[in-house]
Amino acid sequence: MMRHLLLVFLLLHGVAAAGNQPAAKPAAAKPPAAKWKTLSGNAPLVIARGGYSGIFPESSQFAYQFALATSLKETVLLCDLQLSKDGAGICHSNLKLDNSTTISTAFPKRDTTYSVNGQSLHGWFSVDFTSDELLGNVTTIQNIFSRPSIFDGNLPLSMVQDITGFHPSQFWLNVQYDMFYKEHKLDPAKFVLTASEKVVFDYISSPEIGFLKSLSGKLGKAKTKLIFRFLDADAVEPSTNQTYSSILKNLSTIKSFASGILVPKSYIWPVNKDNYLEPSTTLVTDAHNLGLEVYASNFANDQPASYNYSFDPTAEYLQFTDNPNFSVDGVFTDFPSTASAAIACLAHNKDNAAAKKKRPLIITRNGASGVFAGCTDLAYQQAVKDGADIIDCSVQMSKDGVAFCLDSADLMGDTTAMDSFMSRSALLPEIQKSNGIFSFDLTWSEIESLKPMLANPLSSANLVRNPAAKNQGKFMTLAKFLDFAKSSTVSGILINIENAPYLASKKGLDIVTAVSSALINASYDKQITQKVLIQSDDTSVLSMFKNNSSYKRVFKVEETISDAPKPAVDEIKQFADAVNIAKTSLIASSNSFLTSFTPVMDKMHAANLSVYVTGLRNEFVSIPFDCFSDPTVEIATYAAGLAVDGIVTEFPATASAYFRSPCSDVEANLPFSILPVEPGSLLKEAQPELLPPTQAPAPALDAADIVDPPLPPVVKVSETAPGAAPASSQTHPSGQPANAADAALCLLMMMLGFIYLSCH
Repeated sequence: MMRHLLLVFLLLHGVAAAGNQPAAKPAAAKPPAAKWKTLSGNAPLVIARGGYSGIFPESSQFAYQFALATSLKETVLLCDLQLSKDGAGICHSNLKLDNSTTISTAFPKRDTTYSVNGQSLHGWFSVDFTSDELLGNVTTIQNIFSRPSIFDGNLPLSMVQDITGFHPSQFWLNVQYDMFYKEHKLDPAKFVLTASEKVVFDYISSPEIGFLKSLSGKLGKAKTKLIFRFLDADAVEPSTNQTYSSILKNLSTIKSFASGILVPKSYIWPVNKDNYLEPSTTLVTDAHNLGLEVYASNFANDQPASYNYSFDPTAEYLQFTDNPNFSVDGVFTDFPSTASAAIACLAHNKDNAAAKKKRPLIITRNGASGVFAGCTDLAYQQAVKDGADIIDCSVQMSKDGVAFCLDSADLMGDTTAMDSFMSRSALLPEIQKSNGIFSFDLTWSEIESLKPMLANPLSSANLVRNPAAKNQGKFMTLAKFLDFAKSSTVSGILINIENAPYLASKKGLDIVTAVSSALINASYDKQITQKVLIQSDDTSVLSMFKNNSSYKRVFKVEETISDAPKPAVDEIKQFADAVNIAKTSLIASSNSFLTSFTPVMDKMHAANLSVYVTGLRNEFVSIPFDCFSDPTVEIATYAAGLAVDGIVTEFPATASAYFRSPCSDVEANLPFSILPVEPGSLLKEAQPELLPPTQAPAPALDAADIVDPPLPPVVKVSETAPGAAPASSQTHPSGQPANAADAALCLLMMMLGFIYLSCH
């Protein structure tokens, strides 16, 4: 029954994606195949380690089936061989079974301790159990805690012969512990030779030279490739008692018993102590010159490698397969669909322009703020280099009236203001709930004295962005931003305006006029070559720009919503041409699983409002499990699946790479494509009792929360007491100044009255 359900899910995954697409175009004549720098000249292989182990328990039936359904048809299934007490072969990556199966629960008193290659290991081992005990009592569980656990305990261990039942294009058997099993009177080589009479092994790998030599010439007519697997450089190969680093120095000796090598990826692209890439080694070139294939291991979307990749797993695959000097012959991965996409869709596209057909705009959030500190010159330069269509400036005001770009009026998060101006901190409930050091309380020269600070919104998950560039870059005034944008290749700009009522009524700062004047001075009110988007969560701000038809007004919906009733949409339509809305308002989610599409997208489009989706990041913890910890799949889900009009991102390079790819064309007839996901499909495969509690839905958008009162007049600061609001200020649905008597002013008047009475 469970296998049937999985097949239904796999069908839904493909059909649902196709259902949102127009009929495919007839297949066009294929361009000449790209020449790869692999040993054979063919595309690198994708080897699924234990199937799709990034989602399902590794080496389970679901994991193997899902790998084949979502990846290139040439994908290789990997089985790590373990032997039972009665000599049966099972697939499991670790010699110990207790970390990724329920064996400790099924047999709580049968743990033991063994010496393995000179190290003492305690746990539950396959050699102590018969195959009937293992298959009848033990099920698989996820062994990495950051991955979904809702499939735990439902799927049995897979036997070696089970893998051929999935009809993979190729089958790879890894034999890690030959000497250990021989010590327990079990012979992996004998098992392989017997099994090979019925099972085709395309590849057999091992870190033990003696085992590989024992198979030499004994596999008959089978075209099995023997691959020597390197472990950590300081580990000792048990057949020769040499370290793997020593063996690496003499690759020519490997050629006598193997046709290739499998190495940790760090053997090829070392990473320094600061987690940045060092220059590549010559290993791949040296091995290829000897006629040895090279396969790289340890790829996983949810195990960030170097900061150089900006949390984009496809960038790492391309580093190993699509660099100018070499390509590995295959990659071992827990997420084979991502490796497939990198090879089939993203490789050899670096110089391609993004598709000219209608597609979502790539809109930055504070420039390329996933790479450099937001709203700095470096962040904007990187955004242009990375292929952004629209670069944005969230306008803030200094005390002396200079408009500049920064994500928030509070300088504490994006600058080093706390080091110098902590005494200026204040609690302003009209702006935010916590204390801050606000730009409108510092002069521009004081702000210029600060250093920018790269934001790390997911530091609680120990995910830090590009620390080497933490304080690099310079702040940009709005005028300089506009000059930069005009001279760049971007197709437009987005200007975000916030806190206008507060700035006018309490600080005497007219942010609307500052923006309008800057646009006029830069001739953006007349030119037509670049789009101008004016964004605000305040309808009164947007209404101030309604007379310029060349500006497109964007209403920012700050909160997550589950619906957009017609009255609310009609209110927005009076003031805006587009909405900027959180990704969770378009696709509902619960406990990191997508659950359903909301009606918000359709209702906004029905009113002819463009929809820009925000909240897309590259860090895997921000991506639903349904998208396989792959930011490109999440982009495809909103772009191809929902047809949003814009993707607002801190990592424009990832979005640009997708839109440069032929796989972004939903009408193309391709052998492999990056499919949008169907919300709810993954959850359906779990047992109901294992599902986490459903989270309450977000509220619907309320029409009463849309329209804001007119902006208050800009007061002269000298006319008000510090922090005082003029009596004319009104209640603001977006949380701006309210029409109330100023407490400080009332207190001052009471004190003066008391002094007057005391003197008379």
